[in-house]
Amino acid sequence: MIKERMTPEELAHLTGYSRQTINKWVRKEGWTTSPRPGVQGGKARLVHVTEQVREFIHSAQRSSEVSALPQHHAEDSFDALLLSLAKEMSQHEQKQLTSLLLREGITGLLHRLNIRKQDT
Repeated sequence: MIKERMTPEELAHLTGYSRQTINKWVRKEGWTTSPRPGVQGGKARLVHVTEQVREFIHSAQRSSEVSALPQHHAEDSFDALLLSLAKEMSQHEQKQLTSLLLREGITGLLHRLNIRKQDT
């Protein structure tokens, strides 16, 4: 999930690159940053996620996914899609989905999505 302001760590997790690479991009591309509230010392920064930053992030994601996953079958692509979607979710959303899956299982989830009819 992309927010208005994100830490280099969050951007690293989102793109699959290291925090150091994100910080290098911040300097090289001239992205706007601000001090991170509650952190002393002035080095902890939040990156302002502008349209320019979004475009850069999306292009970086695609290129890293293409090089990391050269030729995959449809099943592997589905797995990669699910992992990518999970990375986009907030911690709270991940916990809620985990709870739903543990409570209802895949059959319950598919029924809720109207993909599979429930046996009566």
